[in-house]
Amino acid sequence: MTHSVRIAGREIGPGRPPFLVAEMSANHGGDFDRAVAVLRAAKAAGADAVKLQTYTADTLTIDADNDHFRIKGTLWDGRTLYDLYREAAMPWEWTPRLVAAGAALGLPVFSTPFDATAVDFLESLDVPAHKVASFELVDIPLLRKIGATGRPVIASTGMASLAEIDEAVRTLRASGCAQLVLLKCVSAYPAPPEEMRLSAMALLSRAFACPAGLSDHTLGLTVPVAATALGACCIEKHFTLSRDLPGPDSAFSLTPDEFAAMAKASREAFAALGEPDFSPTPKEQASRAFRRSLFVVADVRAGEAFTPENVRSIRPAGGLHTRCLELVLGRRASRDVARGTPLSWDHVGG
Repeated sequence: MTHSVRIAGREIGPGRPPFLVAEMSANHGGDFDRAVAVLRAAKAAGADAVKLQTYTADTLTIDADNDHFRIKGTLWDGRTLYDLYREAAMPWEWTPRLVAAGAALGLPVFSTPFDATAVDFLESLDVPAHKVASFELVDIPLLRKIGATGRPVIASTGMASLAEIDEAVRTLRASGCAQLVLLKCVSAYPAPPEEMRLSAMALLSRAFACPAGLSDHTLGLTVPVAATALGACCIEKHFTLSRDLPGPDSAFSLTPDEFAAMAKASREAFAALGEPDFSPTPKEQASRAFRRSLFVVADVRAGEAFTPENVRSIRPAGGLHTRCLELVLGRRASRDVARGTPLSWDHVGG
């Protein structure tokens, strides 16, 4: 399997800037024009792609309100799963129009299918990739269906043990998935930075021979930038036009200005990694002229001894290397040497 993946012509893997995915999720607010505005804002903010979610409340769960279906311990406490998903779902008929709108912007649009019918629907649109959500990583029949498309797959690993990730990866690959990206994820909304365990990204990449990245639900920009510095090849963040807009995902989504700041900072962090090369950089070359060297700091007449009072290691460069100081001290000048002259062997008698 390859350590590099290609989605919509973009290479994702080591040595490449992180692939930045803006997750629309429920931030369309049930308004198609707002969904298009999200695409435009994401493009302007530096996103490499926008991701949708393709499901209905009925494909995710059933309409029941007993204790099994009540949400506890999250941002959506007390609501039923069906009620939440019914509010958040995006009408499927929007998807081809949003894919076309993204294409017009030069912005790839793909989605997370949550059941087999969603996979078939997205396949009919020739999307560039499929996403597997953390909660569906254990849905083996769905993984087989997604893997059989042969398309690149980005899979989040929130809540999963290493054994569960291994089973999911084996299932996808055995079904036909040859290009896979795994995202470290903490499925909490929002997620505390101290629970992110970003160092696990390297383990994912080594263990499964694929690019690894981050699906991030923390607030702010610190975690995705840190992930980039640790080698994240893909970063996914929820994206909203404004957190003042109502919606189940608004509280932990980035605004356009915040996403733009994250994109700039993460790409700068990637550029700062560079190669393990200790040769001077082009910008350093000019600075080398101001390193220390041996200079005559008081007038010296021919035949006079060089001493610590008339020869010192100072800035700038141009004189003998500082390692030569002990060899010079006590030797006599071969000629008159004026204060401020870079010392050379021509000035040293004998």
